[in-house]
Amino acid sequence: MPVVSYTSVSDVPPMVAVSSAPSHYTCKLVLEAGSFSLCILDRDHAGAIARLASVSGAKVEDKLRDARLKYSKGEVLKVPVIQGAAATLECSLKEKRRFGDHLLLVGQVRAARAADAFDGFWDFARYRPLLYTGWREGLTTLPGS
Repeated sequence: MPVVSYTSVSDVPPMVAVSSAPSHYTCKLVLEAGSFSLCILDRDHAGAIARLASVSGAKVEDKLRDARLKYSKGEVLKVPVIQGAAATLECSLKEKRRFGDHLLLVGQVRAARAADAFDGFWDFARYRPLLYTGWREGLTTLPGS
């Protein structure tokens, strides 16, 4: 799944967490599959991210293709990996926990890849991350981008 917000929750073993509404189709698919990918996209994909946020996967045959994103199966897990992602994590679902109206989905990282803009740290001259500033404010990029 393309994400603009996630957090690391453990270094050993490597684990990340993402929050999702249990009513969302993507969340249901993650729970059913027991695995997911996190694909970090840059500003070049802002339109696709906005499209993904506006359409339920239950209402289209292929939500990623509907947003004009090309993808393939992960190298380790059977999860969709978006081509051209700045970074990708393939994760097996380890835990889910409800917080208010959302579930916190914790995944153990089974595979990780990053683009050339990452070499120990992000080169923000080449990588312009999408930042989630809340549903009302939408998506943004770094100042001056």
